[in-house]
Parts: sequence; structure tokens; C-alpha cells
Amino acid sequence: MSLKNMDNKNRWRSKTVGFRVSPEEDAQIETAVRLSGLTKQDYITRRLLCRDVVVQGNPRVYKALRDRFAAVLGELRRIEAGAGVDDELLDTIELIAAIMDGMKEECE
Repeated sequence: MSLKNMDNKNRWRSKTVGFRVSPEEDAQIETAVRLSGLTKQDYITRRLLCRDVVVQGNPRVYKALRDRFAAVLGELRRIEAGAGVDDELLDTIELIAAIMDGMKEECE
């Protein structure tokens, strides 16, 4: 059994919620979690409860952004060579753009 956790309002997190996703959905969730800098539990909880996911810049987030940018660049080069654009790539680009836009606003 896992350790009991307390949330940010000092409530015990004693309930477990589980659900199934496809491998593609899992990859999208993992990407969003890495780019957010949050734990998977915190990220999913905030999204399910319609709360804002605020990305805090740190070395782990910057590394995840760098890696995703490299992957997106590779995909864009593949597309330039004549292949089509898939929806997962567009979702990733939108997520990265939203994060970068939020980081820009924070700096101003």
C-alpha cells in the first residue's frame, strides 16, 4: 500500500482513482506532465478539476522543452520532405506554444 498523502489544503488523499488509456494517449499525458514540471498525480488532478496548470520553470522543465522541441523539429523536417501532419504533433506544438507564451508573460 502506498503512503498517505496530504494535499495543499491539509486533506488526506486516501482514495485511489484508476483508468485505462491507449498507448498514444499515455504518450500525450506523459509529454504534458514532463512539460508542466508537476507530478503526474498533481497534473491529472488539476486538469480533471478544471484548475489552471501553472508551469514553474526549472531545469527539468527546460530539459523536457528542449527534448520536445528537438522531436518537433525532426517531425517538421519529415513533413517538409512530403509526409503528412498528424494530430499528436499538432497537439504537442500547441502545448509547447502555450507553455512558452505563459513563460513570456511571466518575464514581462
